[in-house]
Amino acid sequence: MSEVGPGLTRQIQTYMDGLQGRRADVPFDMAALEARAREALTPEAWAYIAGGAGAEATAAANRAALDRWKVVPRMARDCASRDLTVKLFGRTLPAPLLTAPIGVLSLAHPEADLAVAHATAALGLPMIISNQASFPMEQIADCAPGPKWFQLYWGRSDELVASLAKRAEACGCEAIVVTLDTTILGWRARDLDQGHLPFLRGQGIAQYTSDPVFRAMLPEPPEKNPQAAAVMFTQVYSDPSLSWEKLKTLRRHTRLPILVKGIQHPEDAALAVTHGFDGVVVSNHGGRQVDGAAGSAEMLALCADRVGGRIPVLFDSGIRGGADAFKALAMGADAVCIGRPYVWGLAAAGRAGVQAVLANILAELDLTLALAGHKATAGLRRDALMAG
Repeated sequence: MSEVGPGLTRQIQTYMDGLQGRRADVPFDMAALEARAREALTPEAWAYIAGGAGAEATAAANRAALDRWKVVPRMARDCASRDLTVKLFGRTLPAPLLTAPIGVLSLAHPEADLAVAHATAALGLPMIISNQASFPMEQIADCAPGPKWFQLYWGRSDELVASLAKRAEACGCEAIVVTLDTTILGWRARDLDQGHLPFLRGQGIAQYTSDPVFRAMLPEPPEKNPQAAAVMFTQVYSDPSLSWEKLKTLRRHTRLPILVKGIQHPEDAALAVTHGFDGVVVSNHGGRQVDGAAGSAEMLALCADRVGGRIPVLFDSGIRGGADAFKALAMGADAVCIGRPYVWGLAAAGRAGVQAVLANILAELDLTLALAGHKATAGLRRDALMAG
């Protein structure tokens, strides 16, 4: 616990820099940061990163669902020292924040996932390495000596799924997050208008082209025939027949904790517990899969109540700052995954941009905790909020 904390530290340093005439390269305001990122990105990249499913009603609902919850500060509760740590799967983390897995980060910056790995390592926060990363997981892991997890899409080849899981464990990942909500790609109008699917251009498939099982499926090495590799990827990447029973077979291939991501219905949260999974991520993929779905924060408390503390509950979709993270934690999340904001930071300023965005969210979470009258993120309860 610290009487200074990341919030005051960040503020003081920024204001001291201001006295010397130095201004932050990365905007603190999220709307300004988003605008800066848009300026830096191609139209195709912006469509892929910013877009949601259909008319993007779900993406809007994610923000509205968070905004409906209001923080209710308490006074005179001695919050000089605050504890942001959280224990997940045997490791104590400095804060309940992770980077959500986001694919094809090379659209935002050439360093892509490597920049995120360096940034998270500098802050001691876990990175969830994307199944659709721009670099092989082993190369990313080398840049992230601290905690890291791996996101897994369950494809049509069980042998390939097993290989990806074994590689994740071998390169030091500490958990596997199986994304369940993308067994079919959602209807993404912005990408369709651009006629742009990065995977068909060989982008975001590095986990596959570096995998011995996938390479064995190809008539020629991907270095020699990248188009054939891209086409093969589209044929094996997802499996709409995925079931709870099939998911459980992953236990044969890894000793790591397994979380399931994309949970929205409380009954699915309960099924994750019933089937022996180690955690759930309440998420609607940032509004990128089902248009007209409920905002993810609307479902968080319901899912957390059904889990009842038996396994960790994580949350993403719509988080834009530390105050949002505070709300999610108070609604029952054990930790929060940051998505688009760190990609905007990546587009604006590379690894320094990612680190700045994460540090800013961490600082705002710390200050919100203190100003709301709470000493620890782990102690947050729903009575810290009011539904508005």
